[in-house]
Amino acid sequence: MVLDSLDILTSADRALPYFQPIYSADGQIVIGYEILGRIEYNDKIISMGPFFMDESVPEEYKIEMDDLILAKALDLAVSENDSFLLFINRDANLLMMDQGESFLGLLKEYEERGLALDRIVLEITEHNFKGDFGRLQHMLTYFRTYGIKLAIENAGQESSNLDRIGKLSPDILKIGLQPLVTTSPDEAYHHVLQSIALLARKIGAAVLYEDIEVNFQLQYAWKTGGRFFQGYYLSHPEGHFIEKTLHKDKLAGEFRQFIQREKNKLEKFHQLSQSFSERVQESLAKFKKIGSDYDALIRELSLDLTDCSFRIYICNEEGFQQTENIFKSGETWVSQPEYKLKNWSWRPYFLETIFRMRRNNRGYFSDLYRDIETGESIRTFSYPIGEGLYLFIDLPYAYLYDQDGML
Repeated sequence: MVLDSLDILTSADRALPYFQPIYSADGQIVIGYEILGRIEYNDKIISMGPFFMDESVPEEYKIEMDDLILAKALDLAVSENDSFLLFINRDANLLMMDQGESFLGLLKEYEERGLALDRIVLEITEHNFKGDFGRLQHMLTYFRTYGIKLAIENAGQESSNLDRIGKLSPDILKIGLQPLVTTSPDEAYHHVLQSIALLARKIGAAVLYEDIEVNFQLQYAWKTGGRFFQGYYLSHPEGHFIEKTLHKDKLAGEFRQFIQREKNKLEKFHQLSQSFSERVQESLAKFKKIGSDYDALIRELSLDLTDCSFRIYICNEEGFQQTENIFKSGETWVSQPEYKLKNWSWRPYFLETIFRMRRNNRGYFSDLYRDIETGESIRTFSYPIGEGLYLFIDLPYAYLYDQDGML
């Protein structure tokens, strides 16, 4: 049920806070709550989200309702003998109307009643802000002098600016997993999440995954470095605080399952890597007589490895390609001499992989990545062949799909 904004304004006295628990990965306990606006109407509890999204509602009314709900939430929080975090969602545009003075003033009133302001986490949505970014940055820096933490909501969605997020140096990045409700979201979405997770690590922010509604979303959040978790799968919003260890055993049990699955997958991947390495060794041994004619070598290898590869070439340890490409087009292998002497040292992890091969004298699979030329997800197998040279074999998605543990 959605209430008309006018109905909400005329029933403001029945507005109340609800609290959605946020869990930690390390302790599997509730470490905080996001404060959500609800209103009691005709014996039903209704979300006030549409009210705050309604552009026809005057800004001062939204601020008034925000403050009313927050005050009721803080009344409950100061009466609790606990130090959990309180996540407060605010429209940065509304905060900037008075430079955040009324918001900070309200918090200070409760500080006098015993509320430590380092328990407060202010959530803003960076890409919704339309004002002077420098002034916003200055206001948030001032807030932090009181111990208030900053979380960026919906990081990576719509027109999020990673540069601006980086300049704000948030303590927490909130990432929604709603697209993972289906088991096969757009692959680009995964790349966006990886970029956000990398940014978080670089700027020292924790990742909070929200909108977790099913088990595999929780597993994804755990696997990709989430420190905090939130969503209906864990707990629905309630009008009260819950025992922080209520779901500890359930979460710990799920994590143990995740860990075992990941260990099994890593073991399988290691076995596949070992067997593929042995296959490459056998192929190289067949064509040892070819000697230093490396273009001839990769042509022979392509025929021997035609079921599992689509591109083969050789580079030196500085990344300069010493052969042409041999590339599989349909069912036919074709030469691409224009790639000879191209340099690939700029590629992520290229020199690191070269160093590992040189040091350990063994082959390695790359991470899964999207090939620029074919547009499909692939892996590259790299293998040292002596004389400071390294063999690179690109494996197509179809082959990886058929190998349990390669995707």
